[in-house]
Amino acid sequence: MRELPFRSGRAPILQFIGIFLLIFLLGPGCKKSASQPEDNASAILWLSDPGQNIQFTEQASGVWTGKRNGFVDINVDPASRYQEIDGFGFALTGGSALHIHNMSAAARRNLLTELFDHTGNNVGVSYIRISIGASDLDEYVFSYDDLPAGQTDVTMAQFSLDEDRRYLIPVLKEILQINPDLKILGSPWSAPVWMKTNGSSIGGSLKAEYDDAYALYFVKYIQGMAAEGITIDAITVQNEPLHGGNNPSMVMQADAQADFIKNSLGPAFQNAGIQSKIIVYDHNADRPDYPIAILNDPDARQYVDGSAFHLYGGDISALSSVHTAHPDKNLYFTEQWIGAPGNFAEDLKWHIRELVIGATRNWSRNVIEWNLAADENQDPHTPGGCDRCLGALTISGDMVARNPAYYIIAHAAKFVRPGSQRIHSSTTADLPNVAFQTPDGRIVLIVLNNSNADILFNVLVEDKAIYSSLAAGAVGTYIWEAGL
Repeated sequence: MRELPFRSGRAPILQFIGIFLLIFLLGPGCKKSASQPEDNASAILWLSDPGQNIQFTEQASGVWTGKRNGFVDINVDPASRYQEIDGFGFALTGGSALHIHNMSAAARRNLLTELFDHTGNNVGVSYIRISIGASDLDEYVFSYDDLPAGQTDVTMAQFSLDEDRRYLIPVLKEILQINPDLKILGSPWSAPVWMKTNGSSIGGSLKAEYDDAYALYFVKYIQGMAAEGITIDAITVQNEPLHGGNNPSMVMQADAQADFIKNSLGPAFQNAGIQSKIIVYDHNADRPDYPIAILNDPDARQYVDGSAFHLYGGDISALSSVHTAHPDKNLYFTEQWIGAPGNFAEDLKWHIRELVIGATRNWSRNVIEWNLAADENQDPHTPGGCDRCLGALTISGDMVARNPAYYIIAHAAKFVRPGSQRIHSSTTADLPNVAFQTPDGRIVLIVLNNSNADILFNVLVEDKAIYSSLAAGAVGTYIWEAGL
């Protein structure tokens, strides 16, 4: 963790060693042509190198024009195009909003600009996830229609967003002033307890008799947020529907989710003119059969935009199995935590490989880390909620420390802007990577050195080439204009 974003150091010793190795490997008989000059190529490199304590820093050197024999080739083909990207970011939990809201106005504005603006040294977060009602990283459990025991409210007459008006809505409004195009995903951890089979915030399932009331709950939520000037781009039907041990939580099997969507939620959205996307599943990659079962139901799938995944179980390639089964439906990656106190080298390597590279190479339109902020004790959380979830930020008053997830997301969010499209790039076990073309025509390539040794490599785009090197465990985001 450190106190200031994006160090300005350029690691000159590393660069000298890298240049020396290049000359040594090329040999005295290899001379550069006029098209392969000694000076830095037009590509820009932003580097994280745990071995040199470099954390997402723009480099003055490290990329050269031309191809070198004997180096590993990464072939990038802008003509082979895949999914469009919606964005990269974090879960803005109720606890995250609490800490940000309680900062001084100037400090809060500076932090939110750093996070949500993409110019200069700012991160450029473009996608966030919020909870519909409380998540386990709120101070306490609540819904928007809590009632005394024995009462019901099927018309949602007592529905209220007042809990979100304390911290979340004011913070969201300030964020939207900085980035009005931010995409927001809402996910419920539980229905109001009076709708549930066990009358508890922990576990239980939705009583079928309240399907229509719960669908109206979603409609009221989206309409209420819209009245506050906040557009909910999409909702997932249930966070982690196969995990009933969190607080709050609710179990919802695939057949129950399909029935709820086709008989209640989908028609309710349609009748109310709700445009927010409906996304199914929102749980681990070990059960791709769950979203496939819903999408196999023609009456449910007509309302469904796609499926969402976490990676606490299974393999990230499961997303591609869902894409193969239903290529017309979208895929999203909506949650992954880092356990406190964090390990920059290990967390960077795993999350870049499995999520930033892995999820997007397996058709995901986004990547969201869990969660944006906590304090030095990983508070707040509900009783029984996660007490080890390390925020991307640790906030204490106006003091902010930046943790591994901050840099992981920065490697993608800053340059892979919404509307970018994934394009083909060849990959190896030692150099996993993913490439994009941005709306303004730039090529962005994110490369991880997944090996235990330094690697020198070429990047070939059409008839042009650059070469570079990455130390073991390092990540580079390379950006250059198309055709250069």
